[in-house]
Order: sequence, then structure tokens, then C-alpha cells
Amino acid sequence: MSDADPLTLEPSTAFTPEVDPRPKMPEPPPVRLVAVNDVTLPAPVGAERWLDEFYIGLLRFQKDESEPRPAYRAERFRVLFNPFEGPFTRDCYGVLRIEVPCLADAEKALADRQVEYTRQRGLLPGTESLLLLDPAGNWIELVEGARIF
Repeated sequence: MSDADPLTLEPSTAFTPEVDPRPKMPEPPPVRLVAVNDVTLPAPVGAERWLDEFYIGLLRFQKDESEPRPAYRAERFRVLFNPFEGPFTRDCYGVLRIEVPCLADAEKALADRQVEYTRQRGLLPGTESLLLLDPAGNWIELVEGARIF
């Protein structure tokens, strides 16, 4: 029988981990766009500060500095804004769906910042979402991302 204790998890020889030479990948943002490609929305000229506060500060997107216009990166896709001057009319009012890690945390953050929203219940049990307007007047629906156990 060996002199090592079978219940000990310590290695019997000295262990030195190797340094991984591969470049490190940055962590993706914790939010996801429910889309099949990048999403383009209108925004009034000069709304960049409020858009940054909303998309980066509140929803935790990452700013995409490669674009000359306001752009925010989610896990896979981006939200791009086309600035406009003067009055703007919309042809339709589509809703941008964003998955957040925890809907309760998002609701608390909205309440803390005094952002108006509407809580909606879905047709299936346990499906809820928050409906609100972003600073540019675009409809946003926040849903809780699917949990994998």
C-alpha cells in the first residue's frame, strides 16, 4: 500500500500550472438581443449621452467604438442608431426584445432610476416582461433569459 492517504485531495508531487499563451477573450455582455442580425433604430441628434446611460449604465450593453454613430453591443448582435434632425414620423412601432439575466433586478434598476415601465404577463404561466421606451422613443421589451440547469 502506498504512503499517500486515499482521502487527501492534495497531489503527491509538486504542481505548477502552465501559463496559457493564447489571447484572452473578453466576457460578453450579460444581455442578449432577440434578433437575427444587428438592429437599427432612429434617435434624435444629441441623444448620445442619454442612450449611453440607458444602454450601458442600465442594461449593461457594451459601447461599440468602431461605429461613428451610437452603437451598443449585446452578446451576439448590436443596436445601431441612425441620428435624425427635426420631426420624425415612424412607419411602424416594432418592439425590440432584450433578454436580461434577472427581470427582478432590471425592474429594481428601472424603479431606482424612475424610468416608467409596464409589467406584462404572457399567455404562458411564468412569462412576464417589462415594456418601456428608451430615451430615443423606441419601444423596448425586457424579458428574463432562459436559465439552463
